[in-house]
Amino acid sequence: MRQGWVNVFAGNSFAVSDAQGDIEVDPHAPVGLFSFDTRFLSRWVLTLDGQRMHALSRDDMAYFETRFVLVPGTASHYVDADVSVIRHRMIDDSFSERITVLNHTAKPAEFVLRLDVASDFADTAEIRNPVPRRVIASVDRGALRLCYQRDRFIRESVVTSTSPASVDQGGMTFRIRVAANGEWSTDLHVGTVIHGARGRDLRASLETHRHIVRRGMREDLARWLDRAPQLVAERDSLESAYECALTDLAALRYTPLSFPERVPVGGLPWAMALYGRDAMITCLETLPFTPELTPATLRLLALLQGGRLDDLRDEEPGKILVELRYGETAAFDEQPTCLYYGGADTTPLFVVLLDEYERWTGDAALVRELRHPARMALDWIDDYGDACGDGYLRYQRRNTRGLVNQVWRNSPDAIVDRHGRQPGFPRATCELQGYAYDAKMRGARLARECWNDPAYADRLEAEAARLRQRFNRDFWLPEREYYALGLEPDGTPVDALTSHLGHLLWSGIVEPERAGALAAHLCGPDLFSGWGVRTYAAGQRPYNPVGAHLGAVWPADNALVATGLRRYGFDAEAARIAAGIFAVVETLGGSLPEVVAGYPRQVTKYPVQLPTAGRPQSWSSGALLMLLGTILGLRPCGDNLLVNPALPAGFGRIELLDVPGRWGRADAYGRDRAPGRRPRTR
Repeated sequence: MRQGWVNVFAGNSFAVSDAQGDIEVDPHAPVGLFSFDTRFLSRWVLTLDGQRMHALSRDDMAYFETRFVLVPGTASHYVDADVSVIRHRMIDDSFSERITVLNHTAKPAEFVLRLDVASDFADTAEIRNPVPRRVIASVDRGALRLCYQRDRFIRESVVTSTSPASVDQGGMTFRIRVAANGEWSTDLHVGTVIHGARGRDLRASLETHRHIVRRGMREDLARWLDRAPQLVAERDSLESAYECALTDLAALRYTPLSFPERVPVGGLPWAMALYGRDAMITCLETLPFTPELTPATLRLLALLQGGRLDDLRDEEPGKILVELRYGETAAFDEQPTCLYYGGADTTPLFVVLLDEYERWTGDAALVRELRHPARMALDWIDDYGDACGDGYLRYQRRNTRGLVNQVWRNSPDAIVDRHGRQPGFPRATCELQGYAYDAKMRGARLARECWNDPAYADRLEAEAARLRQRFNRDFWLPEREYYALGLEPDGTPVDALTSHLGHLLWSGIVEPERAGALAAHLCGPDLFSGWGVRTYAAGQRPYNPVGAHLGAVWPADNALVATGLRRYGFDAEAARIAAGIFAVVETLGGSLPEVVAGYPRQVTKYPVQLPTAGRPQSWSSGALLMLLGTILGLRPCGDNLLVNPALPAGFGRIELLDVPGRWGRADAYGRDRAPGRRPRTR
C-alpha cells in the first residue's frame, strides 16, 4: 500500500484510513473497513465546525489499536490551537472509535462535530473498480443502518453512539458544549453483520466491546507471546524482529465462518483470507515456535478437501484447497474463489505438514484422525496430478477464470524458459516433483509408524524412489549444472534458472553429488541479490528485478531455500541467505514485507519494496522464524531436540529458550561460527 495509510487489523477484519483517521475511497488502495471480503465502510470522515482534521501525531498502540491526535483546519492553525481532537480506534470482529474533543480555552465552547458515514459494500476482488450497488440507509432508534442485499447475500453496517446525536442517512451530527479547559467524548461502534452466518450479538454495549478489545485481545496476545520460545540475542535487532514476527502471526489469525478454531490468513491487505498454500507454509515455518497453528489448519483443510470433479473450481477428489472467500463475487460464482482448488502443490504439502507436525509434537492422535484425508491426498498425486501418465505431477486449469499457473509462482508470466517462451500445458514444474517425492516418503513413515500399514508404506517408498530416479534423469541439465524449471508435455526441459533449486534441496529429491552445484548457483551473483535469492536469475531475457516471480526476492521462498541448503550440509550458504533476509527487516524496521525487489544490494543500498507487496504477511513473518531455526540447526530426532548452530558472522550469541516439542521444553544456544551444542532438556 501507499505510504501514509494507517491500518488496524485483527484476523481478516481490517480498517485502512489516511493519516487523520478518515476513510475515503481510493481506487489505488484498499481503503475502508473490511471483514470477510466485504467493505463495510467506504466513508468515515470527521469534521469540527465544518473543518477537516489534520494530524499532529499518531500512536500505534497495538496491531488492533491506534490513536490519532488532531486539530481542525490547515497547518497555519496548529500553533496555539484552541481545540484538539483525539480519535482512539480499535478493531476485532467489529470496529469502534472513541472521539474526544478537548477545549484549551478558559471559557466554555460550543462545537458541531460531524461524522459522514457511507458504505459501498464492495467485494475485495473489485476494490480497484467497484461496481455500484443499491445501498439502503435507514435510521433506527438512534442507529444508522446501511444495508445491501442481493438474493440471500445480505451485508449490513450498524453504526451506534453512546452520546445523543442527530442521525441521518449520511452520518451523525453532535452539537456539543465543552467546559473551560474540559473535554467531551463519545464512543462509536460499527457492527459488521453477515446475515445467515454465525449470528452476532449486536446488543452488547460499546463499553463491553471496548473492554473485549482492550483487555481480551491484549491478554490473548500476551498468552501467545508467553507460549512461544524466548529469544535472547546479543544483537538487539534480532529480538525486536522476532517479537514483531510473533505479533504479526498473532494478528493474522482468524476464525472462519462455521469453524471453531483460528487459522492463518495470507496477509494485509489483499490476502486477508484463507490461502491453503500460505497457511501450510506458515505452519511449517513456525512449528518450533507456535505449533498450535497447525492442527486447526490441517483440520480445516481436511474438512474442505475436494470430493468431486468441478471444472469451475478446479476441484478433484483428494485435492487440498487453495483459497476460501466469503465475498459477493465468490458467493455468486463470478469468481471461483468461494472454494477454489487451483493449485498443484497444496495437496502434497498437506501430507508434508502432517508428518512434520508429528515429528515435532508427537501428536500421533491427529495423524490417525486425518488418516483418510492424508491417503486421499496421496492418491490424488497419481490419480489426478499425473495428467500425462509419465509419473510427473502437472497442472492445467479447467476453466477460463482460474489461475494459469497453479503453483506458488502464480502470476501469468511466471513460468517461462530463459528466453521468455512459455511452455505448453499441462506443466510439470520441478518443485512439484520435489513436494510429491517428499509427500510419498513422509506418507510412508506415517503409514508405518502411525497407521500400522507397512504394505502401504513399502508401496509409497517404492513410488518415491522411482520418482527420484526419473526426476534426476529428466530434469537435470548437465551443461548448465542445475535442474530445469519444468518439463513440457513432450518432456522438453524449461531451462530457466530459478530459486526453485532450493525447494528441491528442501524436499530431499536432489542427488547428493549435485547439491554443490545448486548451492553455487543459489549464492552466485545471478540468483543472490545480497538481500536474498531472486525468484528468477539475472542474465536471462525475462529477468526483471521488480517482477514478482521474475526476479524479486521473497522471504518465504528464501526460508525454504536456506533450510534446503542446511539439509545438504551447506551451512555457510544458508547463513548468508539468512543474514540477507534479516538485513531486510533490520533496515526497513517493523514487519517483513511479502517481497522486495531483486536489485543488487550494492546498487540500491536499501531494500526496495514493491507497491503491491503485502505487509505484514503470515508466511513472511513465519520466514523469519524458520530462518532462525535454520541457523540454530533445530531438528527433532525422536524425543530429543537436536541443535547444530551455524550462525552468520556478526550475529554473536543467540539463546532460544523453552522450544516446545515432544520432549517438553528445551533450550538452544548458538554463537556465530561456534560448534554445535547439546540442548538442555527440561
